[in-house]
Amino acid sequence: MSHLIVHGGRPLRGTVTPSANKNAVLPVLCATLLTDAPVVLHRVPDITDVRKLLAFFRELGSSVDMDFASGTLTLQHGSRLMADGVRLPAGMRSSIMLVPALLHRFGQVRLEDDVTGCTLGVREVDPHIDAFRAFGAEAELEPGAVTIRAPRRFVASAHWLEYASVTTTENFVLCAVAARGRSQLTNAACEPHVQEFCAFLSLMGARIVGSGSSQLQIDGVDELGGAEYTFADDFHEVATFLALSAITGGDVVVRNGASAHFPLLDRSFAKFGIELEHRDGFSCAHVGGPLKVRPPFTSNILQKIEAAPWPYVPADLLPIFVALGVRAEGSVMFWNKVYEGALGWSSELGKFGAHTVQCDPHRLIVYGGKPLVPSTVESPYIIRVAIALFMLAASIDGRSTILNALPIRRAHPRFVDNLNALGARVGWASGD
Repeated sequence: MSHLIVHGGRPLRGTVTPSANKNAVLPVLCATLLTDAPVVLHRVPDITDVRKLLAFFRELGSSVDMDFASGTLTLQHGSRLMADGVRLPAGMRSSIMLVPALLHRFGQVRLEDDVTGCTLGVREVDPHIDAFRAFGAEAELEPGAVTIRAPRRFVASAHWLEYASVTTTENFVLCAVAARGRSQLTNAACEPHVQEFCAFLSLMGARIVGSGSSQLQIDGVDELGGAEYTFADDFHEVATFLALSAITGGDVVVRNGASAHFPLLDRSFAKFGIELEHRDGFSCAHVGGPLKVRPPFTSNILQKIEAAPWPYVPADLLPIFVALGVRAEGSVMFWNKVYEGALGWSSELGKFGAHTVQCDPHRLIVYGGKPLVPSTVESPYIIRVAIALFMLAASIDGRSTILNALPIRRAHPRFVDNLNALGARVGWASGD
């Protein structure tokens, strides 16, 4: 069941509750390996990457009690885990965040080449290796893998990242909380999910100063304890449902406990004539007629959306703005400053009738407002590209097919159920 069949042209209406942020849930799950004490997590989403991590924990010998109906996970790793013959979960970037805890427990980890995520470009491991080495680890390159060895107790480190990488920041923190002494990280990522990750570690007894900034200071502790934690609303999913409401001419109200993260996103939506309203823990999108690009005050330049590490517009959300740009009358340049392989899917937009020009691996110009037709398009292995293609299909009268839309299940539980509850006509179909 890997393709989406979409009967578009139906305004979406109703109220929806977003799930937790995959990019907070997965590193928190990896962090639980640092303690032998019980951990209880609420609002854990039923997504493929979560299932892969839980299966990995069971292979290690952990106690895993997951109730996906309620979203409650009770987890205890204990002190008798066995890593012999157990491979890191394949096909997900978050597997690399298991390395610090596994080094802490076993002193050695084999990192296979298939530890990767969405096809956004080159997903190098070198920044992670540099961070591990800063704490005293040694890395050896082998055919198809890197073997990393380290003392069970890391030595504190001061480190400066070349790039404010989310997963590298989280790996540094995972090493630092179990290290002897005070560690400091400069050019740290500060995304909301990194802040949530640090908040969870603090509940376990970690001592972290500077969360939400580019400078982190971490005092290592001898032992981390258990914790009970409830995940917050995913601002990515909130923004996605608001964009779906706007592009279909609908009226969707989205629960939003993350509105503090929206000021720049509000202004980005406004560039397409969409006004977001946040009130009493909920958000909605107001559109006064067809979508239309607001021209900039500076003459002779294109309106633009620039995506980069937080507090810029997140690169993960750029595809949904591309979809809005295709529908909106006017021209917009989209600039992904993070990944060099994240805009190659723009050729699929042409199958709907969209007019685009890819300037280089990082920049795309969309000439929006053209007549669109239903079509069959193919998604790359990128979560919100599959959603962006769905957005356009949902806004066009007729039957469209999104091939290989399975990446959506890596981040959004019950996505299709939620859409149909809002009035969409969409369903999964087999790839056979």
